[in-house]
Parts: sequence; C-alpha cells; structure tokens
Amino acid sequence: MENVDIAIVGGGMVGLSLAAALEGSGLSVAVISDQPFYRKLTDAPELRVSAINSANQQTLTDAGVWQHLNEARISAYDAMSVWDKDSFGEIHFSKEDLPAPHLGHIIENQNLVNALAGRLEQGASTKMVCGSISKILWGKKDTMVMLDNDDVIACRLVVGADGANSFIRQQAQLPLSFKDYGHTAIVATIKTAQPHDQCARQVFTPDGPLALLPLADPHLCSIVWSQNKAVAKELLLLNGRDFAHRLTATTNSVLGVAELQGERVSFPLTMRYARQWAKNGVVIIGDAAHTIHPLAGQGVNLGMRDAFALAETLCHCNEQHKDFGELRNLRSFERARKADAATVIAAMEGFKTLFAGDNPLKKIVRGVGLIATDSMPVVKKKWLQQAMGW
Repeated sequence: MENVDIAIVGGGMVGLSLAAALEGSGLSVAVISDQPFYRKLTDAPELRVSAINSANQQTLTDAGVWQHLNEARISAYDAMSVWDKDSFGEIHFSKEDLPAPHLGHIIENQNLVNALAGRLEQGASTKMVCGSISKILWGKKDTMVMLDNDDVIACRLVVGADGANSFIRQQAQLPLSFKDYGHTAIVATIKTAQPHDQCARQVFTPDGPLALLPLADPHLCSIVWSQNKAVAKELLLLNGRDFAHRLTATTNSVLGVAELQGERVSFPLTMRYARQWAKNGVVIIGDAAHTIHPLAGQGVNLGMRDAFALAETLCHCNEQHKDFGELRNLRSFERARKADAATVIAAMEGFKTLFAGDNPLKKIVRGVGLIATDSMPVVKKKWLQQAMGW
C-alpha cells in the first residue's frame, strides 16, 4: 500500500497542472490515470488544441513546465478578430492594445500533457500511477483508492480531475446541474491559401460560432465549428472538399480557400456545473466540476485556475498545520472557484443567446455593440485583460 498526502485522479492537463504546482511544497502526491502520461506527438498537428492565456502561461513557467514544451509545435497569437456573419458587426484585438508580448498561445493538448509529465518526472514528490480505479473506501481521516491491479493508495485528500463524466464526482455523490447546449462541435485541421498571421479568428453564424486557431505552420489552423445538431450532422456527412467549401464560404474567404487536412471529429456540447465541489476528504476541479461552451476558448484556462488556486490553498493549509482534507479548510477555495465558474458559464450563455439566430433586431444590437466596443480602447483593454487571465 502506497501512502501519500494527496491522490489526484486524472492525468490530463488540469490534474497534472495541480501536481506540478505542488512540486516542492513538501506534500507527497500520486497522480492516477487510466491513460499513458506521455505519448509521442503525431507528425501532423493533433486535433485537440487549447488556447492557453498569458496568466496560465506565467504560472506554468514558474512551475518549470513551459520549458518542457516542444517549441516547434507552439503558436503564439498576437491578434484576435471576431465578426458576425452577414452583419456589419466586427471587433479586432491586438497585443498593441495593452501592450503585451502575446495575447496567448495555441498548444496541442498532448504537447502540454507531455511537458507536464516531463516536469513531474524530474521531481521527487510525485508518483505517477497508470491504472483504473476499482473501488474507493472513504474514511474519517484517510481514503483508500483501490486499483484494478490490486494496488492500494492511501491518502488524506482525493482530487477528482477526471473529466466531465468524473468517477470521483459520482462516487462522492456531489450534485450536478447540466444543460444541453443543443450544439455539436466539429474539430479539424485546415490549410488556408493565405497565412493566418498569428491571428485567432471567430465568426458567429445563426447556427453557432466557427473558430480558426493559428497553428505553428503559417498556413494551418485548428478549427472548432459549433453548430446546432442538425447543421452539424449535415456538415459531417459532406465529403472533405465540400466541407472545406462550406467553411471557406462561412469565413467569407478571410484566409482564401481552405482545404481539410485529415479527419474530423465531433462531440456534443453540454453545460455542467457541480453544485458542490468538496466534502471531507475529496474535492473536484476542471471538467469534473464544470464544462462550458468552447466559443471563447476558456474551458482549459478555467480548469487550470482551479488547479492553481487549489494548490495555493493546500500549501497554505500545510504551512499552517491545518488538515487540508477537512471541508472547512476547503470552503474558501470552493466559494471562490464556484463563483468564477458561474460567471464564465453565464457569460458564455449570454454570448450564445445573443449571437444565435438571424433576428434583424438582434443583428442590429450585435453590430452596434461590436462596433462601439471596437472604438473604445479602455473597454477593449479590459476585455483583453480578462481573456488573458489578468
């Protein structure tokens, strides 16, 4: 039986970020994952990417993680352009609006997972365990996490960072609210005739938004095309050439003719929000606690904020000789992170509702709002600071 202070269930970006933030804290950690922690990147860009904001980049750098990234597969973006399809509304952001070195970075998820795993392998306080959990025995002081290979890990706190269908959340019986967004997200890589110039672009259509995220190759973008279910099904049935033609038309050929590179994957979009994040001996973070619409690319950044805030709470408790497994010592973390998540969820719902449909009055409101905001430097600066996590 392995004895540790904290067992993190989930070897994705959020769970590993928590472990990296706890390195050097004096707390012993085990990260449990049913997937390999490291996987060699494919030659072509990975389908799943994330826009990591400036604040989280700084924290990852301070934790010694950023240095482990494959630099050739990172793309800094210096500008953002957002417009309303078939309307006059548009807004543009640039690093010069702050000013700042960059607005953020587009990183393949596996690249970041590999970097986090590489950092943890250099540390001395984290044990990385591959295996599936068969059973959890909750105790008053210690919890026993039993794996399917009969190994047992005893800990004072279990952290559920195991995704939207969290096993830990279910076992701890933490209540969940959810809502079907009615959208399906299509993810793919495209090649464009014109270079993206390190600009992240998003167009809102009556059926949902389309984001073009610049990759390291100046002519490659990762797309997240969120459409209502009927339209998404239609798009997925198109052959690659016709799909690319539809995409080119949707973007008003802003980067010229697009070509589909490789496969498309899709997944339904659901809002989830855990009404309780912690009990004695357990706490949840990341997608285990909340999932949001990807229209602003804030999902992973929100989860990382959970991870870094929890690390700060646990370190403070340890320094003050408080039991970090007790609910009363996790309350402040839970209140703060629930409030942040609720705010972002509400904002995404507001954007989705405002930009949905082709109601003429809505179009006028959207157009005037975007144009007015684009002409107010103070407001644009505030929006950028929030998007960058500052």
